[in-house]
Amino acid sequence: MPNRYQMKFSARLRLVSRPALSWLTACAIGTFCPCADAAEAAPAAARRAELIALVRQDCGSCHGLTLNGGLGPALLPRTLNDKPADSLKAVILYGRPGTAMPPWQRFLSAAEAAWIVAQLQKGFPLEK
Repeated sequence: MPNRYQMKFSARLRLVSRPALSWLTACAIGTFCPCADAAEAAPAAARRAELIALVRQDCGSCHGLTLNGGLGPALLPRTLNDKPADSLKAVILYGRPGTAMPPWQRFLSAAEAAWIVAQLQKGFPLEK
């Protein structure tokens, strides 16, 4: 017999149409989402400059100004290329509880975090 929570959830689920539910499921598992390409687009040039400064200064305060490591690990291609990009993006956005790594989701979008990961994995640009 279902409990009260399961009954409420089931009743709410019936309110969602089947096509909408299929679309939501597809987006959740990443097989289809019309916004996926737009969400991963590179930031504008001015925002890229801000992100480079943020990584060099704010991230650099723990990871070293040259990103060779310090309080936090090195953020160099040789140390990051064996790690999944989605995991690195999640660490940037949500931090690492119990460590000094803070969450940055208040300041960065998912697309910006993905851009930072891509740049770190190929060698982060210098500030201009």
